[in-house]
Amino acid sequence: MSAPPRVLTVAGSDSGGGAGIQADLKTMLALGVHGMSVVTAVTAQNSLGVQGAWELPVEAVRAQYRSVVDDIGVQAVKTGMLASAELVETVAELIAATDAPAVVDPVGISKHGDSLLAASALESVRTKLLPAATVATPNLDEVAQLAGVHVGAESDLREAAAAVLSYGPRWVLVKGGHLSGDAVDLLTDGSEEHWLRAPRHDNRHTHGTGCTLASAIASQLAKGQSVPQAVAAAKEYVTGAIAAGFALGGGIGPVDHAWALRRGTPSA
Repeated sequence: MSAPPRVLTVAGSDSGGGAGIQADLKTMLALGVHGMSVVTAVTAQNSLGVQGAWELPVEAVRAQYRSVVDDIGVQAVKTGMLASAELVETVAELIAATDAPAVVDPVGISKHGDSLLAASALESVRTKLLPAATVATPNLDEVAQLAGVHVGAESDLREAAAAVLSYGPRWVLVKGGHLSGDAVDLLTDGSEEHWLRAPRHDNRHTHGTGCTLASAIASQLAKGQSVPQAVAAAKEYVTGAIAAGFALGGGIGPVDHAWALRRGTPSA
């Protein structure tokens, strides 16, 4: 049997299983690709928040990446929590030299408001990581953190996207999930725009949405879809996962990565 498309996630571990490497690999399995991982940091994390985080040495991250890419190969790479400027610059160098699309989720703050990126690393994200991205997927807090643009309404999304695009990614998907009303995202490369809308589900259990969406985009790109096609399919997948999110522990539970499988309708 031939191997399925291969996708590599470069991100932190979430011990609670809702976000990070764990969410990435669940998403990849649900979407029919072979997921592989480079662990950049280990967190002590649950439904209530992040109790601790320990980044891995640069040499360990580089060795994991080279081990996978040089032997197995990849059709797409997704990045998540990178913690420090040194790790950001190392990963940016690695993905820039890899002949595969890269989805950069510029993780700065966890769902619970815990910092996952050193302030000293922001400039490295702007000048090193974003220019290596095929698609960057910031949420509104990350747009404010990186570009200083504060989005209060859907009409502000275009300005936010332009600000992020100025750092060099080929495409940017500004996620408007923190706005009121429908969940509206804007995908653009500066010349064409795609507005993606989905109903807002009244479910507080949304831990891992950003990781899940970025991994879903990478999975669809690995299957050969165009960026607009991949983002639209990923939006559909994550919307279903949010709707099926479930309580776990005493705080914010995760989205359900296996929602389509549980309904007997595997995702495309």
